[in-house]
Amino acid sequence: MDDQQRQEYWRKNLRLLAVLLSIWALVSFGAGIILVEPLNKIEIGGFPLGFWFSQQGSIITFVALIAFYVWRMDKLDDEYGVEEIDSVSGGGGH
Repeated sequence: MDDQQRQEYWRKNLRLLAVLLSIWALVSFGAGIILVEPLNKIEIGGFPLGFWFSQQGSIITFVALIAFYVWRMDKLDDEYGVEEIDSVSGGGGH
């Protein structure tokens, strides 16, 4: 991979990280703190939705975003021919 491809790869990686972290911040901070009062008027399983977001929603969203990041980075790695180093054998793909 040449320098231009490497820079493009990292630019796409950082853009993906920025988007996913923004989504997480909006869910955890926005829904769990800023919008808690309007969301508390809605109940799920007997609990106010604002409380649910602050306790569970941001964690579940974070785990889902991690899974999406792994899936998307695998596709990006394949697109640019990036291989992970096998830490057990110390080498790349066999």
